[in-house]
Amino acid sequence: MADPALPAEDVPLPSLHASHAGSWLCGTDGTVRGASKGEAVMAAADTPHLILNAPLVATRLGYPDLSGLDLLELFAFVHPAVFCVPTPKGLAHALGLPEPEDGAQVPALLRKAAGVLLATCESPEWAAREGAWSVLQSLSRLRWPWAPVLAPHIARPERAEKWLFSRLPEWEDSGERPQPGQVLLGENAIHGQLTRLTGEGAEQREGQRTYAADVGKIFAPRERRDKPHVLLAQAGTGIGKTLGYLAPSSLWAEKSGGTVWVSTYTKNLQRQLRSEAARAWPDRRPDGTQPVVVRKGRENYLCLLNLEDALQGGFGGRAAVLAQLVARWAAYSQDGDMIGGDLPGWLGTLFRQRAIRSLTDQRGECIYAGCPHYRKCFIERAARASAQADLVIANHALVMVNAARGRDHAQRPTRIVFDEGHHVFDAADSTFAAALTGQEAIELKRWILGPERGSKGRRRGLAARLADVASYDEAGGAAIDAACEAAHALPGEGWIARLAENAPSGEVETLLAAVRAVTYARDESGALDAGYGIETEAAGLEGDFVERAQAAAQALAAIRTPLIKLGVRLEAMLEDPPDWLDSQGRARIEGARFSLSWRIDTLAAWEALLGRLGGPADPEFVDWLSVERNESREFDIGLHRRFLDPMKPFARVVLEPAHGVMLTSATLTDRLENGPDWPSAVAKSGAPHIEVQPRLADALSPFDYASRAEVLIVTDIKKGDLAGLAGAYARIIEASGGGVLGLFTAIRRLRAVHGRIADRLAREGLPLFAQHVDPIDTGTLVDIFRDDPHASLLGTDALRDGVDVPGRSLRCVVMEQVPWPKPSILHRARRAAHGGSAYDDAIIRGRLAQAFGRLIRSREDSGQFIVLSPAFPSRLLTAFPPGVQVVRLTLDEALQRVAAGVSYPQPVTQEDAPQ
Repeated sequence: MADPALPAEDVPLPSLHASHAGSWLCGTDGTVRGASKGEAVMAAADTPHLILNAPLVATRLGYPDLSGLDLLELFAFVHPAVFCVPTPKGLAHALGLPEPEDGAQVPALLRKAAGVLLATCESPEWAAREGAWSVLQSLSRLRWPWAPVLAPHIARPERAEKWLFSRLPEWEDSGERPQPGQVLLGENAIHGQLTRLTGEGAEQREGQRTYAADVGKIFAPRERRDKPHVLLAQAGTGIGKTLGYLAPSSLWAEKSGGTVWVSTYTKNLQRQLRSEAARAWPDRRPDGTQPVVVRKGRENYLCLLNLEDALQGGFGGRAAVLAQLVARWAAYSQDGDMIGGDLPGWLGTLFRQRAIRSLTDQRGECIYAGCPHYRKCFIERAARASAQADLVIANHALVMVNAARGRDHAQRPTRIVFDEGHHVFDAADSTFAAALTGQEAIELKRWILGPERGSKGRRRGLAARLADVASYDEAGGAAIDAACEAAHALPGEGWIARLAENAPSGEVETLLAAVRAVTYARDESGALDAGYGIETEAAGLEGDFVERAQAAAQALAAIRTPLIKLGVRLEAMLEDPPDWLDSQGRARIEGARFSLSWRIDTLAAWEALLGRLGGPADPEFVDWLSVERNESREFDIGLHRRFLDPMKPFARVVLEPAHGVMLTSATLTDRLENGPDWPSAVAKSGAPHIEVQPRLADALSPFDYASRAEVLIVTDIKKGDLAGLAGAYARIIEASGGGVLGLFTAIRRLRAVHGRIADRLAREGLPLFAQHVDPIDTGTLVDIFRDDPHASLLGTDALRDGVDVPGRSLRCVVMEQVPWPKPSILHRARRAAHGGSAYDDAIIRGRLAQAFGRLIRSREDSGQFIVLSPAFPSRLLTAFPPGVQVVRLTLDEALQRVAAGVSYPQPVTQEDAPQ
């Protein structure tokens, strides 16, 4: 990226660095000195200083109003769509500068880094020159601190710049892909393709070859309608499952002309898949189309209309600066993906993540062909590209939504690989849920009526979006008017305050007030005093409550009925179009029909939920009432419904129309003493609901866990002893020299432990980062952790599944306690239906297995897995790989073993193939 030989002088500006280890200031003369927090704050308040990651430095200094010249903002301007680890070490590596040895050297590094970035702007080789001058003019008007510093280094272009909206390419429509050919894949052909992907000289793994051959069977022609080939394939870490399924997938796509969907649960794996897929497919076909496309939900992509609104005054202050930097990124982005794509995750946290989210389509407000940027829309481009792709990389929720609501046949996946398959149950649970809450209802009201008076933004109601339809079609116009009139029964701004004052407005708010009262009256969980949310069963409800529910259901039906009529009128208009309806108009009406269908389905689910209240229990569903709270502040209230077994709708919507489906994971089955629990895995696959017996495959990990890992169960840390817990974490991190991933089951304990030990560790050169503490997104926290073998990271569930850190950067995993399931109403119902305590044990073993899986990611990895639990049940030990030594011991004994490391009998020379 940056040329290390690029001539650059230190920028003679004062600089500041602050960490848990201390604070340092550098004057304009280049002299560095240590400073107290108070001195650093006073200096920064008096004169803008060079800093790196202002929100993090502000947190370290305890000065939330800190501002200055943030090197990350300058980096985002000079190198849009390029990632750098947002630490002094990461910045040094990105710019080809020497890594600072300690905090005292960081202020000098910041001056050098600024010099390199400014020199880049003067270089004729600067790849991101186009548009820089135009954006800088806008940033100057916004008084961006870097603007006057940058101005002398960016020359005004001789010609007007081709910028953003004019620079972005337009997508093109193409004909629907023909049906894929019916082909059989032979084992020899699959093994040949696998050899090509792994490399001719690579180690041939028998487990990977067998796994790939098993995967190939799901691509065989289907024998009966609604009976797909289903494979459950457990693949231990190190098998190389990614290339194992990409080999038959790419071979089938080549021979059949069809599309394979690979679905993941984490964004980390999506990035890895895109990289590995380059082995099988070129970046572009000769005709310029993409054979591999990453698809995500709409809320992940930049909305160009939202961006235009932000650039034209919709954003103010710091958010307006962010909009300009995002515009700069958008012109160079690969696909416009703002969440996990090539927009650096730290950019949003520099300006508050909410501003990033407001630039995406969070609320389904897209106007499709009515948008002036429709032909350049990142979302539409990805959707059209996926219809022509050989491989679509998506996530579980999107695959399920597309299967249920695909706007055309080309978007419905029929050959699907669910990687991280142990999460398919949870994804289905969320996808097929119903929740009538205040927040959901108010969003529906905004979609129908538009923003309330005084609200900012470009959103328009249904009447404005379809004004031409209303003027042309009398029945359609009447349906719009009826829906708008009925929507006034939904909650509006200030609804929570009205409920607290016992002054609800409208039938739905009246019902929510009753939900709130009943939930508070019945609570005996203890969560109320702790500030957490509360819930109660939707059972044994009084007649008055049921009457309010019926009135709310009638109000919802009054909205749904005219929306259905409107959908019919739009369909009729497409079948017999008026003369003025051009192709863009048709696309807009198609989009409106899709949005209508979604809202009609939602309303029908809400009515069904309310219709059951007061009646006999339906064994297929679990219903409850809730008040959502955060630190004692209410933020939502509502009624919820979940399938007792969400794999039933999954089987109907996803499996039944498919031709071949695989679920694969390293922890697909529960590990029992007598081997994998395949019957439970089959039951959770959804296959029994369509009377299909899936094929089963189990590829064992080639890693020697027994000699490279050990499980230490520490028995002398008492439950509830926060000081003892914090001390244990600190001593373990010190003994390990960093490289510790600490996993917590409660955010409050995580914050308390971090607050007690972070300064102590930093003084010893051991940085400690934490979710829910540091103002950094989770993906970037993992990048920082991966980049520094002396760093440690504390987190919750997202880190138990979403961390792939091979090597010395992760050599010890510590769990604060056994990860018991949260005793919710939904969990209680499923527990009762699936074996009681045995159901709990299976969940815990799965979580332990996933957490242990973070430790050994390659053949060279080794380390300890530590549980700080004096009463760890022996029945849970089968969660760990066979042969791994499990030792119950005191903390002092555990520290000795951590300091010594895991010894292994012989050096390892084999290289690990891609996963």
